[in-house]
Order: sequence, then C-alpha cells, then structure tokens
Amino acid sequence: MKKVIGIFVLSLLAFNTFSCRETKEKETVIVKEVEVEDDREGILERTAKKVDNEVNKEIDQEIENIGDDN
Repeated sequence: MKKVIGIFVLSLLAFNTFSCRETKEKETVIVKEVEVEDDREGILERTAKKVDNEVNKEIDQEIENIGDDN
C-alpha cells in the first residue's frame, strides 16, 4: 500500500511540475517614426513676415528712387 501511495504522490508531483509551466509569449512591438511638419505659425511669425515684406518693398522703392548711378 505504501508503494501505491508513493507512486501516486510522485505521479502527482511530476504532473504538477510539468503541467503548471507557463509559456511566455514574446510580444513584438513595432514602432514607426513619422516626421510631421508643423505649418501652424504663431502671431509673431505672421506679423514678422508682413513687416519683412513691407520693409523689402520700401527698400526696393528707395533703390528705384535713387536710380542708376552709371
């Protein structure tokens, strides 16, 4: 009877040892890098562009007023 109980206990231990193993699955993470151009301008950038255009127009006008020295 002791042999039967011993074999039974050993078989339960063997079963528990092999059946309770967790299989770890490897997760694959895919990272995509995307470049995004930000076209939104602030009020300072818009104002600076307007002022720059006006200054360039005034400079061009002064150059025309001076004329060609040759």
